[in-house]
Amino acid sequence: HPHKCPPNKSKHQRSHPDLTQCFQHTVLVWFPCFYLWVCAPFYCLYLRFYDNGRISLSSLCCAKTVSHTVCFGFLKLPMTSILTEIHCLQILAVLLIHLERLRGFRSSVFLFLFWTLAVICSLVPLRANIQAIIDEVCAFPVYPTINPCPVEDASFLSKVLFWWYGRLAVKGYRSPLQAEDLWSLREEDTSEKIICDLEKEKLHKEQISGFCLLRTLAKNFGPYFLTGTLCLVIQDAFMFSIPQVLLLGFVRDEDAPLWKGYLFAFLMFLLSCLQSLFNHQYMYACFTVGMRVKTAVMGLVYRKSLVINSAARRTCTVGEIVNLVSADTQKLMDFVVYFNAVWVAPIEIALCLFFLWQRLGPSALAGIATVILIFPLNGFIAKMRSKLQVQMKYMDGRIKLMNEILSGIKILKFYAWENAFRERVLGYREKELNALKKSQILYSISIASFNSSTFLIAFAMFGVYVLIDEKHVLDAQKVFVSMALINILKAPLSQLPFAMSTTMQAVVSLKRLGKFLCQDELKLDSVERAPYHPGEYIDGVVIDNGTFSWSKDSTPCLRRINVKVQRGSLVAVVGHVGSGKSSLLSAMLGEMEKKSGHITGSVAYVPQQAWIQNATLKDNILFGRERKDSWYQKVLEACALLPDLEILPARDATEIGEKGLNLSGGQKQRASLARAVYRKADVYLLDDPLSAVDAHVGQHIFEKVIGPNGVLKNKTRVLVTHGLSFLPQADLILVMEDGEITEMGSYAELLSRKNTFADFVKAFSVSERKESATNRGNASIQTMEAISDTEQEQDQEEVGRLTQADKAHTGRVKLEMYVEYFRTIGLAFIIPVIFLYAFQQAASLAYNYWLSLWADDPVVNGTQVGTDLKLGVFGALGFAQGIAIFGTTVAISLGGIIASRHLHLDLLNNVLHSPMSFFESTPSGNLLNRFSKEIDAIDCMIPDGLKMMLGYMFKLLEVCIIVLMATPFAGVIILPLTLLYAFIQSFYVATSCQLRRLESVSRSPIYTHFNETVQGAGVIRAFGEQSRFILLANSRVDHNQTSYFPRFVATRWLAVNLEFLGNLLVLAAAILSVMGRATLSPGIVGLAVSHSLQVTGILSWIVRAWTDVENNIVSVERVKEYAETTKEAPWAIEDSPLPSDWPKSGSIGFQEYGLQYRRGLDWALKEISLSVNEREKVGIVGRTGAGKSSLALGIFRILEAAKGKIFIDGINIAEIGLHELRSRITIIPQDPVLFSGSLRMNLDPFDGYTDEEVWRALELARLKNFVSGLPDKLNHECSEGGENLSLGQRQLVCLARALLRKTKILVLDEATAAVDLETDNLIQSTIRTQFEDCTVLTIAHRLNTIMDYTRVIVMDRGHITEMDSPTNLISQRGQFYQMCREAGLV
Repeated sequence: HPHKCPPNKSKHQRSHPDLTQCFQHTVLVWFPCFYLWVCAPFYCLYLRFYDNGRISLSSLCCAKTVSHTVCFGFLKLPMTSILTEIHCLQILAVLLIHLERLRGFRSSVFLFLFWTLAVICSLVPLRANIQAIIDEVCAFPVYPTINPCPVEDASFLSKVLFWWYGRLAVKGYRSPLQAEDLWSLREEDTSEKIICDLEKEKLHKEQISGFCLLRTLAKNFGPYFLTGTLCLVIQDAFMFSIPQVLLLGFVRDEDAPLWKGYLFAFLMFLLSCLQSLFNHQYMYACFTVGMRVKTAVMGLVYRKSLVINSAARRTCTVGEIVNLVSADTQKLMDFVVYFNAVWVAPIEIALCLFFLWQRLGPSALAGIATVILIFPLNGFIAKMRSKLQVQMKYMDGRIKLMNEILSGIKILKFYAWENAFRERVLGYREKELNALKKSQILYSISIASFNSSTFLIAFAMFGVYVLIDEKHVLDAQKVFVSMALINILKAPLSQLPFAMSTTMQAVVSLKRLGKFLCQDELKLDSVERAPYHPGEYIDGVVIDNGTFSWSKDSTPCLRRINVKVQRGSLVAVVGHVGSGKSSLLSAMLGEMEKKSGHITGSVAYVPQQAWIQNATLKDNILFGRERKDSWYQKVLEACALLPDLEILPARDATEIGEKGLNLSGGQKQRASLARAVYRKADVYLLDDPLSAVDAHVGQHIFEKVIGPNGVLKNKTRVLVTHGLSFLPQADLILVMEDGEITEMGSYAELLSRKNTFADFVKAFSVSERKESATNRGNASIQTMEAISDTEQEQDQEEVGRLTQADKAHTGRVKLEMYVEYFRTIGLAFIIPVIFLYAFQQAASLAYNYWLSLWADDPVVNGTQVGTDLKLGVFGALGFAQGIAIFGTTVAISLGGIIASRHLHLDLLNNVLHSPMSFFESTPSGNLLNRFSKEIDAIDCMIPDGLKMMLGYMFKLLEVCIIVLMATPFAGVIILPLTLLYAFIQSFYVATSCQLRRLESVSRSPIYTHFNETVQGAGVIRAFGEQSRFILLANSRVDHNQTSYFPRFVATRWLAVNLEFLGNLLVLAAAILSVMGRATLSPGIVGLAVSHSLQVTGILSWIVRAWTDVENNIVSVERVKEYAETTKEAPWAIEDSPLPSDWPKSGSIGFQEYGLQYRRGLDWALKEISLSVNEREKVGIVGRTGAGKSSLALGIFRILEAAKGKIFIDGINIAEIGLHELRSRITIIPQDPVLFSGSLRMNLDPFDGYTDEEVWRALELARLKNFVSGLPDKLNHECSEGGENLSLGQRQLVCLARALLRKTKILVLDEATAAVDLETDNLIQSTIRTQFEDCTVLTIAHRLNTIMDYTRVIVMDRGHITEMDSPTNLISQRGQFYQMCREAGLV
């Protein structure tokens, strides 16, 4: 076979010495054949002369012959093409074997040698084949998943019994689990796969209603769900066969052989085991589908939140979207788990009643009647409770408010408004708890009616049965088979209402999701983004007679817009506050409903309020692009970020807090600009990027980036600006008024027309010349600090970290947490609860025992005596138990509400009393998680878990007592089982708690990411980064699911193993009853066996309830966590000597005042001594980082003095309460923050002023016309963060707040940055006239605003370098003079 021998490396060069293919296929195959063919004739001759009688044909021989024929076929075929010879060989060998048999030959050397040769010769090809397979596998680009999920390659038995989970349980028991110990997700569980499959369905965007969503989900996850359902049906079959094999007939029948008893006992055991296996396969399937549904919904909501338009975005607040992802997905997961109960439960109930009818005849109808009575009652209660779901509404309100409080906490502290907002939160909380209390009491009624349902049904049936006819006798067989059936009946009865309410809630959630997914989307075609071809000359941006509005039906806010922007030109857009400048840019981005217009090339966008992610500064600038060092450095330099890097602790690897917490306004704006510049896009839309930076830095950025010689000189730039100095360099100026472009042209053209623009320029050029710049350097970090030498050695990574990620506590839950929780409820409450429980179980035991006595009652003349009395006692005991159950459940719910009220109040107080530094280092996601998820757990989960746990514990005690009463010998089995149970449980609880914690820790980042995305959706869209953010969201969801998946597997693993233990108890009780049948009465056997059948259920419920409580008690721990953090000084000091009209004069004195941001860091202010007299106007200027803002923080005691004192009116401010101080001085802060609520609430949350005063303040702040034009006037609802007012209007609202408070001291912090010149002048003149007799400290940006102040303080690096009146300072020719020269004021 020459063609079979491929050119090969020489055998000695390869890493694996190997024979050539050719040799393997020829010589090795032929050699044994040759031996057999050649020697066979001689061997036959030899046999001919050898005769030892024949060996008869045995079955073994036949089997071997067949298997040999088959195997030979299998083995040799793949290795050679010489099939015919092989077949002949096989036949020859078989013939020889039989010839030997006929000749009585027992052991053949000849064939042994042949087999040995054949084996040796086929070993070589076998090894070669194995090697080839290995090479092939290794050659595949296999991406081995780190730590793959063991279920993938578990054996059948392991899958059925969940043993594949065991390794993780052991690991978790030895040491607390870490995230890296968890298995990676299976491919079919990952977001990518699930969402891809859903997208294939192509959800028709327009009408994806809730139903449509359900259909899509069903299509994708249905088949797997149905296999689970099949398991459920099989489990049901086993469940009903168990009562049919009870031992009672055997015990009563004296003559039955013993083996029959043992057979019955084992049969019960086997059926119980099978039932539990199928049940858990079903649950596993349900939870897996639930998990996939959660992933799918989160993915869909996230993708949708990137494309909804502004009008829709206004109707859905961030809080609501996050709620869709957290609460509604949870509802859908519950729905998947309980949905089958909706149709299976009625069938189960019908079957039970059918079997009962067989036992008791028509009396079973009495049982049906009872069921029919209990049901509507529960249905009614469920309906009432769903009406009380308003608690969700209050909770939404509370969370939304908390979200705003946390975002605007700095303002609350400056204005001393914490109490007003605390009252608002507590108002919501009170309503929420009242709704909860009503709901819980109703729930208790339904629980009590359930738990006594067994008794009520039995009472009705047996009662009717014995009263109808004297001859009806209750014997053990009837009583206990009926009781077993009634116990089965309980499960579907309890599941049905729950399943129904879950289904109802899921329908509501589906509607909410459907409504959100139906929201209008941005039309992708509203802006045609034509690709940019360098050769051709076309306009960069064209809007042709455009009319734009925020939503389809609202009035257009931009009308008759005609813009043609040439490629590579710079267009400036000017106009008053609210004239539609930002809207014009939004229109260009395609964020508005449009009629026409198009843009060519890629776009980069800088929004008016910078949007910064919680990531490192570098990641914020690169924004998903790879880093090119030279370009990156160039961008940093152009955007004036290099000096900032010097101040940041870890340069560009510093982590920025959420919403850019630890950057100043100017830095955020420059980072936002750098992100755009780094993009190298074709069209740049810049929404006033120079407002938040110092004028001089603005000049630098204009020259280096935006202007004719900047980095972007060949790009198309549209710049919204308030700074007139840049206008002469623009190629085209658009003047906007009321959403229309009133004039357009170059600077010179517009001036020559002598229209509004010319007047506008004339009015401001005077001030503009005086003004252009104050300081070199850059807007500083106000709350980050240079690191002192002591901390220099820290690892770069660590230094840059700011936020503390939510940490997972490790180890078991400490006992203190339980003690803490019960202490909150109070001992006086707990002891009665325990007594009630004991009483309830005693009653239950008594009525069961009474039944067994009744069943054993001898039958005289076919009747039993004293039936009425027996029935009466039975009834009394049962009703007593029912009342006790109601008592215990109500008591526990009320106890839980008492506890959660206290814990929420403590949490709220602790958070509000925390200093600013706490909020800068704690992500708001963590805090919100405490207020929503954790408080919710304390409200509902813990009391529910406790109810279940205590109820089942006592129930178990009762079962053990009954089994021991019947067969005391069972104690020998109960004890080891208990130990084994405790052992398995401890394994489970340790791991489960860890998994729970890991899961809740990995949940926070999902919400934080959602939050950021929803807020920055405009920027993400403008940059076209949707796909990257979707991938990020996917990875966060998947990371969360990796810890969720083992959690529910753990529950299944535990339940399967525990139920096996419980079934052993059944077996023990049954076998012992069989052995002791001589001494036992049928009644007591029935009691013992029917109760032992309940054990499996009870055990798994106890563990479930136990872990629920363990897992949720973690919430107490996490809520208590903030009690230990440092707090601010007290808000008010009892009997403080403060006069009510302090400060009277408004003089301020600093004595050797020093300030540090944290201990061990550089001084932000060093030994400042200074006195400001009453009615003085002082301007504070200085380069960035000089400590200007630190002075303001010091006066308000946002930061406490590290040394020295501050006196106001001669009183040391460190000795009075914070609120007493902060409420008597006023600040107009840098960024205007409004809270959702009425406009009036935003001005005066304490309702301390009359409407006239409020109107007067609005008039002075030039807002009166605007507000009186609103339909609701003062009650106008501000949206979250005040988004329905423009930035300038919000600034004026802050001015109105100051005018309303009118205190003797006013601090103005760079408040004039984001406002156009006209508004700026308004504010300045208002402050000059209205605060004439107050002391004003201005942290200035524009020097012209402070040129007429009485004194100017020049600061540098925490020192005061110069201090005098402006004119004197200019004549001294110092630092101030230089600044003025730069600004063109001298």
